Order: sequence, then structure tokens, then C-alpha cells
Amino acid sequence: MTERRPGLIRRLFSAIARLYRGFRSIILNLLFISIVVLLAVSIFSSDDKVKVPHTAALVLNLTGDLVEEKRWTDPIATAINESLGGQEESPEVLVSDVVTVIEKASKDNRIQALVLDLSMLGRASLDKMQLIGSAIEGFKASGKKVLAYGGYYGQNQYYLASYADEISLTPMGAVILEGYGSYPMYYKNALEKLKINTHVFRVGTYKSAVEPFLRNDMSDEAKEANIAWLTELWSDYKQQVAQRRGFAVDNFDETYAALLEKLTAAEGDLSQYAVNAGLVDQIKSREAFRRDLIAIVGENDDHTYNYVTFADYADLVIPAQQFDNPLTDKVAIVVARGVIVDGSAKAGTIGGDTTAALLRQARHDDKVKAVVLRIDSPGGSAYASEVIGQEISLLREAGKPVIASMGAVAASGGYWIAAPANEIWAAPTTITGSIGIFGLLHTAEQAMPTLGLNVDGVGTTELAGLSAGLPLFKGLEPKAKDLFQLLIERGYTEFLTMVGENRNMTNTEVDKVAQGRVWTGRKAQELGLVDKLGTIDDAIKAAADKAGLSSYDVKVVQHKLTPAEQMIKDLLGEAKAQGWLPQTAISAEQKLLGKLTQQLKQDFVLLNQFNDPNGVYSYCVSCSIN
Repeated sequence: MTERRPGLIRRLFSAIARLYRGFRSIILNLLFISIVVLLAVSIFSSDDKVKVPHTAALVLNLTGDLVEEKRWTDPIATAINESLGGQEESPEVLVSDVVTVIEKASKDNRIQALVLDLSMLGRASLDKMQLIGSAIEGFKASGKKVLAYGGYYGQNQYYLASYADEISLTPMGAVILEGYGSYPMYYKNALEKLKINTHVFRVGTYKSAVEPFLRNDMSDEAKEANIAWLTELWSDYKQQVAQRRGFAVDNFDETYAALLEKLTAAEGDLSQYAVNAGLVDQIKSREAFRRDLIAIVGENDDHTYNYVTFADYADLVIPAQQFDNPLTDKVAIVVARGVIVDGSAKAGTIGGDTTAALLRQARHDDKVKAVVLRIDSPGGSAYASEVIGQEISLLREAGKPVIASMGAVAASGGYWIAAPANEIWAAPTTITGSIGIFGLLHTAEQAMPTLGLNVDGVGTTELAGLSAGLPLFKGLEPKAKDLFQLLIERGYTEFLTMVGENRNMTNTEVDKVAQGRVWTGRKAQELGLVDKLGTIDDAIKAAADKAGLSSYDVKVVQHKLTPAEQMIKDLLGEAKAQGWLPQTAISAEQKLLGKLTQQLKQDFVLLNQFNDPNGVYSYCVSCSIN
């Protein structure tokens, strides 16, 4: 009896499966060979390291957002993306790296000038730019020139440029200073059209984090709170820049009429307007700027001035690995940057368990005598915030003082994790407070019939199906709403109590400055929510003083890559340094599309990160600045 031959469809899918397996095998083998080759080249290419000319300018060409801690990215996915000509989405630059590079350059006799090329600088808060600005001031104090040059200065670029001895602008350049604003996207009408019902449970007159799902515009209470801290930040910006540039604070054009008047006087020439207003010192062509630098640092073989880029110089002066002296006492730094989520999370997001583990590591390290918790977070999960707060209390019980150092934002859950510290330090421009909590749930019971769908069944209790997500399809019962609101009110009381106990305030006193209200660091100090104003360096010194340390090292306790991840990261860095990875520019169309989709993406990523087991959140949505 002959064996029956498989059918045509089966043979077709079998052929497709074999083809897929073969293709996958080829790709994996090629990737493995590439890794081996990169490893070999990185081992034997020590002679290809960047060499700094005898006299050179350090070009501070910062590309990306200034951050306290870089978010985690999959090194293998990054390598594949860049090998295919892709570009890193929203690149980031560590503020500590920038400060270190400038400080090293100020003591390097080869570096005779600092060139601020800020055209690719992304988001940056005032406190981060002030840290870099202090380093630039130190560079100038060493007797070396700082020159800023560019074709366009936005608000962040200009703030850093104002530290320069001289600001030059290209002939068709511009300086645009527009002030600060907060403009969230609102989804009420869209959700109604999709027949999605939004259920919100909150406490706090000013707790506006859920407004985008309940309204089509910003409430009067939110506008009142937001304009207060935005105005304070803008006033700080103007005063600092005006002082460095030597003009009056009222030199800033804040209305279309004022701008039009000055532009008319300059015959519509934006670059001439900038010169007339004292925003820049001169209009200068690229060639003229090159000639000026050649006169200072000399000329290279490419007929431009001798220079070394920020990235190349950083590779030379910043160790790839942190090595601890086992004999010295330590002040440990734990960075808490991003949204606070329950469980574990990679760098760039604050996982309750992950950050607690870092604090616990510091607690059990006998050489660590004090801890600085550096916070840059708008909050998130209340449960995860409390997990972190408990570890801070345990550190204090172990006799190790904890100083909370607030960066750009330490609001809602970000304030929750700061409150248990021995002291809270903030920058004058830190955005903090927003003490309040909320619960958020979307249900689609009205959308189900439209889609021809239904969910039905039986349960032994009224609560059956709650944790499985049944309310999403069937809606919330009135009694369930009362239950959730009660839990939120209880959570708010616990928040007030925790803050009151740690700040020596009554619940009533905390409630007066809570209710979800956002404050600047300067105002928060006046209200008793912050102890002192200062930088992270000030916080480190305060921690050392509280621990009685006169001699100590600073140790950053951070997320560790696996050996495989570290190897891929090192290989990728070597490939970038050698210029083996293709570089592609982002088109104007891609940039425009990115701006249109960025807010939607951010909001939905945020919703996806809301994973509190109790559904209770302390988050400040209005703490971002446009």
C-alpha cells in the first residue's frame, strides 16, 4: 500500500516553515559572526583611540535630552536598528557626564576653548542646565574662552548659550524665546465617540491628572495652579539670562505686538533683531567663526580649527566602569527617574521593587554611611511609592541618613518617596507638591452592543469577575463606585499622615498645601514641604555632614546590565566610535509627524505603566512643560 502524499496546502505551509527556519538561521549566524568580529576589532584597536591635538577646542555638541539617568534600551535591538540605518529615538545625555567633561577640560592644557554647539539639544530643565552652567563658569574661571555659535537658539539652547563669553549667530539665524506653557491633550470627546466611559475617583481640588479624560479643556482650578508655578519658572529664566547678558528683564518680548515692533525696526531680519535686542553679540558666517577659532587653537588637515567632540572627549576622560575603593567610606546616590510603577523596571522608570532593592543594597553595604535619593519623577503608583518609602525608613533606622535631592520634578508619588528622608533639598525651579491621589478606570459597556459583542455569565458573589476585568465589559455598579471612592479617600488620608509625620505637620496643615496643588521648590520651602534649596552636590555634602564624614567617596548604586548586555553595549559603542554604523538624518516630514504623534504616544505609554495593584495613583500630569 503506497503512502498518501500530503495535500498541496500542507506542502505549501511546510515549505514556508522551512524557508523561515533557514532565514532565521542565516540571520542569527550573521549576527553571531558580526559580534565576534566586533569583539576582535575592539580588542586589537586600542591604537585607534581619539587623540586630542596639542591645542584644541572642546565642541560641546550635545545631542538629545538632558537626564539624570539614561533609560534602559535593549542593546541587541539597538545594534540591529542602527546597523539597518535607523536612529535612536529620543537620545539622552547624562548631565553628570557633561559636567565631568567640562571640568576635566578646564584642567586640560590642550583644551584652549569651549564651543557651545547646541543645535541638537533636546529637553532640558532649568536645574539641569544650571549644573552645566556652573561647570561652564568654572571653565571660564580657568582663563579659557567660551564661544556659542549656531543658526537657531530655542529657549533651552539660549539659556546655556548665555553662559558664553560671546554668542554668534549665522546670517539667517534666529533666537526664539517664547516662555513656558503646559498644554496637555484632552480626550473626553474622543472617548465619548468611542462609547468609552471614564470612571474617576480622586481627592484634591487641584488634582488635575485625570482632567484630560473628563474634560475637553483645562479647568479654572488647574489654570490657576499651573500659571502660578509656570510664571515663577519663567521669571527665574529671565532674571538669570538677563543678568548674564547684561540687559533688563523687560527686554524679553512676551507679546506679538512687542515682537512685531522690534522686527519691523530690523526690517523683518530675525538675526538683526537678535543683535539689536542684545540677545547675541554678532552675526557671523561659518567661515568667519572657523577663522576666529583657528587663531586660538590652530588649524587641522581638514582646513578647520583643531577640535575634539563631546562624545570623543567623554570616552577619554570618563571611565567605562565605576571602580570603588574598598577602603573608603561612601555616600551612595540612588537615582529615581521616571514614572513610578509596581514591581521591577529598567533604568528610566522607577520600579517599586527595583528601587527598593537599590536602597536595600546601600543599607547592607557597610562602607555606605549615607544615601542621597536623587528624584526626577512626576509620580505614579501609590503602592510602589510606599514600598520605596519603607526602604528609606529602614535606612534611617539603620543609622544611615537619607537626603532627598529633587531634580526637575518630584511631584505626587515623587514627593511621596522624598517625604521619609532626613532632609529634602530642591532646586528653586523644582516642580513639586501635587500631594493627592486618584483612581482611573475606563469601561466599554456602551461600545459592546455597537460591536455586536456581549459578556455574560454567573458568579458566586457580586465581586466575582472584578479582578478579571469584568467591569470593562459590564460597567461599574454604583456600590462599586462608592467602594473605590472610599479607598481613594483613605489613601489620601494616609498620604497626608505620612507627610505630616515626616514633616512635623498636622494633617490639616498638610491638607492646606496639598489638594493636588503644584509648587516650585522655592515656594515649597516657604510652605514647609522642602528643607533647603541647593544642587545635588549640596545634598551630597549635607548627607556626609549628617553621617559625620570628613573624607568619603561618592558611589552611584545603579541597575546592572547582564554580562551579555554589557558585552553588546561595549561592542556597539566601539562600532559607533569606528564609524561602522550608518548614519541617517531625520527628514522634515518625519519630525513633523513625530511632533503630532508624540503626545498621543506619551499618554498611552503612561496609561500602560499604571499598574498599581490597588488602582491608586499619585501622579502629576500637568508637571510637564511645553
